[in-house]
Amino acid sequence: MTTTMQTIGLVLFVLALLHTFSTHLFEVLAHKHPRHAGLFHLLGEVEVVFGFWAFVLMVFMAVVDGGAAAVDYAESRHYAEPLFVFVVMVVAASRPVLEAARALLRMLARLAPVRSEVAQAWLALALVPLAGSLITEPAAMTLAALMLAPTVFRQGMPEWLKYGALGVLFVNVSIGGTLTSYAAPPVLMVAGTWGWDSLYMLSHFGWRALLAVLVNATVVTFLLRSHLRQLDASVDGETAPVPPLVALIHLAFLAAVVLLAHHPVLFIGLFLLFLGFTQAYDRYQSPLILKEGLLVGFFLAGLVVLGGMQQWWLQPIVSSLGPTALFFGALGLTAVTDNAALTYLGSLITGLSEHEKYMLVAGAVGGGGLTVIANAPNPAGAALLRHGFADESIGAVWLLLGALGPTCVAALMFLL
Repeated sequence: MTTTMQTIGLVLFVLALLHTFSTHLFEVLAHKHPRHAGLFHLLGEVEVVFGFWAFVLMVFMAVVDGGAAAVDYAESRHYAEPLFVFVVMVVAASRPVLEAARALLRMLARLAPVRSEVAQAWLALALVPLAGSLITEPAAMTLAALMLAPTVFRQGMPEWLKYGALGVLFVNVSIGGTLTSYAAPPVLMVAGTWGWDSLYMLSHFGWRALLAVLVNATVVTFLLRSHLRQLDASVDGETAPVPPLVALIHLAFLAAVVLLAHHPVLFIGLFLLFLGFTQAYDRYQSPLILKEGLLVGFFLAGLVVLGGMQQWWLQPIVSSLGPTALFFGALGLTAVTDNAALTYLGSLITGLSEHEKYMLVAGAVGGGGLTVIANAPNPAGAALLRHGFADESIGAVWLLLGALGPTCVAALMFLL
C-alpha cells in the first residue's frame, strides 16, 4: 500500500528531473525578465535543483507527517558522500595539486608522437579518469575538468564537440573508477556486502573499462584535434612558482582525504587544517573553488534526501529483471537516479546470482554519463565546465546525445 508521502516523494522527484532537463529555460527567462533575473538564474543552476526540491519535500513531510517526522527523516540520511565530494573537489582543484597534475601530463605528452596539445587532451580524457580508481572519481573529475576547460570547453570550440567531449569525460570517469573496489560510488555500495575486492574488480570490470576509456578518448580527441591550440604557459596569470614542498603537502592532504573518505568527522577536520595551510601560504594559491564545491554538495545532499523516498518503486523493478534485462534496466534507470543509489538497492536484494550482480553494476556504471545526476562526480564536472557553453548552461538533452556514443562503447565492452 503506497503511503501519501511516498506518492508525494515520487511526484517531487519527477518534478526535480523535469527541472534538471529545463534549466536552460530558466536562463532564457532571466534574459526576458531582468526584474526577476536573480531568481531565474538561481533556478537555472543545475546544482541547485535537487537541493531546492528536497526542501519542498521537507515542507510537505512536515505538513503531512509532522515536523518531528520531517526532522527525523532528514537526519536519517547519510551525507558522507556529498561532504566528501565537496572536500575533495576543493583540495584537488587547489593550484599546487593542479600544477603538479598538469606538469605530469605535459611530461607524458612530450613522449607522444602527436602535437602536445592533442596528447594532453587525450591524457586528460583517458589517463585522468583511469586515475580515478586510485584518487577516487570526484577527484579525477575535478582535475580532468580543470585541465580541459582552457583548451576544449572554451568559446570558439564548436558546441557539438564540447558536448561530445563532456559525454566522453562523464562516461570515462564513471567506468574509469572500476579498477578498484573503493573509488566508484556505485561499486562502493556493494563491494563490502558482496565481497568484491580490488582484484575482483580489476579482473571482471577493470580491463573492460580500460578498453572502453581508451576507445572513447581516442575517438573524441581525433574529432577535436584541429580545434585544439597550445596554451600560453602563464594562462593562469600566476607568476610565483609553487615550491616542491608546498606541492607535496597539498598532495598529502589529497591522499589523506581519499584514505579517510568514509570518515566525515576526520576528513572535515583535515579540510579545516588544509584551509589554514592555504591561508598561511596564500601567495602560492589560486582562489579555492568553495562556491562550486558547496553547490555540488548541495545538489548531492538533495539527491540523497529525494532519492531516499524512491526505494518503494525502484526495488521491485530491479528485483524482477533477469540478467540481460537487469543490465539494460540499470543502464536506463541510472539516467534518472544516481547510480550509487541504484546499486545500493540491488545490494538489499537477496538471492541475486553472481552474473546478475555483475550485470547490475555494469549497467549502473556504464550509464553514469547520460545525465548530470547519473553519477556523483558529474555535478562537479558540470559546475566547473558550464561557463564554456552557450549561455553558461549545459543542456540536458545535448549532454544525453553527447554521451550516447561512449555509453554504447562502454556497454559493449561490459557485455563481452
